[in-house]
Formats: sequence, C-alpha cells, structure tokens
Amino acid sequence: MKSNCGPNHKKSFFFTFNTTKEAIFALAMPSTESNTFNYLTPLQALSLGIIASILGKISRQRILAPMKLKNSPCIALIDDDLDLLDLLSSLFRQRGYKIADFTNAEEALIEIEHKRLVPDVVISDLKLPAMSGLDFIKRIRRSLSALPIILMTSEGSVETAVEAIEAGAYDFVLKPLHIPQLLISVQRALFLSDVQNENCSLKSLFQEDVVGLKGVIGRSAGFKKAFELARRVSGSQANVLISGESGSGKEVIARAVHELGDKKDGPFVAINCSAIPENLLESELFGHAKGSFTGAYDKKVGLFEEANKGTLFLDEIGDLSLPLQAKLLRVLQERKVKRIGENQYRDITARIICATHKDLRREVAEGRFREDLFFRLNVIPIYMPPLRERREDILPLSEFFLRKFSVMNNAKVKGISKEAIQKLEGHEWKGNVRELENAIERAVVLTTAEYILPEDLPTEDNYLRPVQAEPRSVPGMSFDHDRTVTLDELSKKYIQFIFDRNDGAKEQTARDLGIDRKTLYRKLKEMNLN
Repeated sequence: MKSNCGPNHKKSFFFTFNTTKEAIFALAMPSTESNTFNYLTPLQALSLGIIASILGKISRQRILAPMKLKNSPCIALIDDDLDLLDLLSSLFRQRGYKIADFTNAEEALIEIEHKRLVPDVVISDLKLPAMSGLDFIKRIRRSLSALPIILMTSEGSVETAVEAIEAGAYDFVLKPLHIPQLLISVQRALFLSDVQNENCSLKSLFQEDVVGLKGVIGRSAGFKKAFELARRVSGSQANVLISGESGSGKEVIARAVHELGDKKDGPFVAINCSAIPENLLESELFGHAKGSFTGAYDKKVGLFEEANKGTLFLDEIGDLSLPLQAKLLRVLQERKVKRIGENQYRDITARIICATHKDLRREVAEGRFREDLFFRLNVIPIYMPPLRERREDILPLSEFFLRKFSVMNNAKVKGISKEAIQKLEGHEWKGNVRELENAIERAVVLTTAEYILPEDLPTEDNYLRPVQAEPRSVPGMSFDHDRTVTLDELSKKYIQFIFDRNDGAKEQTARDLGIDRKTLYRKLKEMNLN
C-alpha cells in the first residue's frame, strides 16, 4: 500500500492499494490521527468495485478499534466471494471473534443443524449457489428461531429488504459493505442474543415443571403422592398439617395448596413459629392495640388479619408454647381473633396451613402439645418425604437451582457433569432440599468451567459424603459374660453412639432417642459432651 499526502493544509490523504482485501482492511482500521479522514480516488473506487457507497470521508470512530470480548462470540460467515470471505474472517478474528466460514449455505446449515457449530451470529450473502440466503433463513428458523442472521446484498430495493426482514433476518446491509455499519450490526445482534438468552432463563424459572405448577419440582413417587394430595384438598377449606424433616419442602407444598385453591388471588403469609421469641409471637399472630404493653407505640395488625382472603402458613407449629396453643385453638374454632389490649373480635377468612418436623403424636403423648389442637389441625395430613427417600428428584432440582443461580450471578454455567451428578445422587442430604440448593449455589459461584465438576461441590468433612449402610451392631456395646453391664452404662454408650452418628446434631439425636431436648442436654452434660 502506498500513500501520497498532498500539500493541502487540510491534510487530505490519497491511497493506492494492491488488493481489494488491503483496501477494505485499511478502511476498517482507525486512523493514526483522530481528526483525519481518508479518501480514495474515483478511479480506485471503480477498479476495486466495492467503494461506490463510501466515496468521501469515513469518520474514524473508536468503535472500529479492536474490542476485548469476554467470551469470544462465534460468527458464521457465508459468501461465495472468497476474497470478501477472507477479508471479513481476518477483520472479525482481529477483534476477538471465533469464525466459521462457508462458501455455500447448505454446508453451514448441516453443521448448525447437527450441533457441530453453535454460532452466536450468522452473516450471509443473499445470492448464493444452490440455496439462497432467504431459503437459508427459512430453514434455520425451524430449529433456531432466535439466532440473529444478517443478510448482505447488492440489491438495495425496499421490496428485497422487506422480504428479508419478514423471513426472519435480523438486519439487512448493502454491498459494497460499510464496515462500521456491519460491526455495529454484529454488536447489536450479540446484545440482543444475550438479552433473549437471559429472558429465556428467567422464564424457565417460572414455567410449569414436572408436576404442573411453577416452583414445584419433583418426579419421585413420594413427592407426587404428596403433591397429588395437596391438589385434591386445595379446593376445600379444611385445615392441612404438613409433616417432614427440615428443608424437605413443606412450604413448597403449602404454596401449592394456596396456588391451586380459590384463595390464590389473596396473600400467602408465612411465619416460622420457632424463629420468633414467645413474648413477641402472640403480637405477630394476633396483633395489638397502641399502648397495650411497653414498646407498643402504635397499633399492629396481626398475621391472621393480614392473611384474610388468602392463606396463613404456620411453620414449625410444634414449637408453640402451651398458652399460645390454647389461643390458636380458640381462633380455629371460632374463626375470630382479638388483638392484644382490645375487646373487639374480628372475623378471619384466611385458610390455615401448618407444618412441623416433629412427631406431634409423640408430643401429645409427652404432654408438650395439646391433643385437641392436634386433631383440629390434622384434618388433612400430608407427609413430605426427605430427599434421601426420593433420589429421583435430585437431578431436576439441581438443574433448576443451576438455572436460578446462573441468572442471579450472571454465570455461564451450562450444566452438571456426569461425575458431579453421581456425587450429588450419592449424598444422604441431611439438610434435604435446602442443603442441595446451597451446594449448587456454591458450585455455580466458584466453578471456572462450563460444567459443574465434582471438585466444585463442597468437600468439607461430613459434607457430601456417600451414603453408608447402617451398622448391624453398635460399636463398644458387645457383652462379656463375665462382667455385668449396668443399665446406666448401656444407656450412656448408646447415647454416645447416636450422638456421634448424627455428627453432634442434638435435635436429631433427641428425635432418634425418643426424648426431648432438655433431657438430652442433661444427659450430655452428665457425660461431659457438648
């Protein structure tokens, strides 16, 4: 390439080029002087056959400078002009794009349809041998309706442009190519593609899933049984009691009852009875009048009233104190509530759904739960199995959480590797679905690969460990016929065994032993175990 700068004080530039590629490539590059314009002579424009639309000055925009692309988008180029194809390939590669070039549309179509090529943008000529650009668009739209396709043509008629857009083209550019216009079109097409992908990911989080309700995921027999019962009772006003381990999805079933019932347009109000101090829980549930107690600076509407025309979900109902149980029983019987410090009763129309991880029958037998309240609540009992009893749900739940946290964290994780799935399905999940959700969120945030690998999952001691068979005998409890073992020694050894097996989880240990927590704490203190 040679350049001749005339004596003109405006510093106009004239260039001669050896090849077509060299000419366009020079035009695409930014000038070394930001306020300088490049010109081509009319003779050069005619000889090259590509400059007719860009005679005159081309402003050197910063957008033409090579970009640093985060994920190296892939562009499929289709044109039977080998010089132009080579030029565009070089141009986009320099800017960080991955390029797949083709001289005919059929070859590109085969590669895309067989998933051997997954382009982010397609740039195709309109007139091609065998299959035209329009025919290519119509074929590709059958399987990839969202793939942006930019058509190039030397026919600048309005009818051709309208036909291309109606066929599904994203943009329509004229030859000779205006390189800045083409670059901007590609950047906008990539932005549109990112927005569409994110939109699809967000929609997928709220689409109906395996059992037909948003946010409810499960394919195991135990889960379907629980959900089917929830579906059947959703149209009634009967009280529902959902039981199951912590984190197994009891609130999901409660929401399903609400969403499928006639109160779905009303509020769904949830409260964890064990998370609020007893002296505040009564005020939360029933409300209070201004000045009814110290700190009551204003009146408060209770949750029973807030949930009117909707559903009130009382989680961990087994942790209510006996005095509050008595007040709850009265509310359920009379369907009226009275705020603290008032004498006025107010009607409530909320549906009541309760949940607990405790065995309420045992609680009743041991005097910690009112029998009359239990029978009032236990009209429709629903049991939610723990995750270890419904392993068929681990994969769909993991995929759901993967999509959810990928969108939230703007991560580009495509899936879970086979080895990681095996590790997930082999864990006992003491924390159930909540533990699984935390594991997937951590993996999405920390992984550096496109797929979650086994090493991305938590590896702490006693976390994500394989399920182990229960021992047939208790270690340290073999009997010697020459020595008598006292009942107290036997009891302590068994408590030690259950305590170690549960990794020091006191609440679970108390449930396994069939004793309350206070009794367990006392025995552990006697044994010097914390």
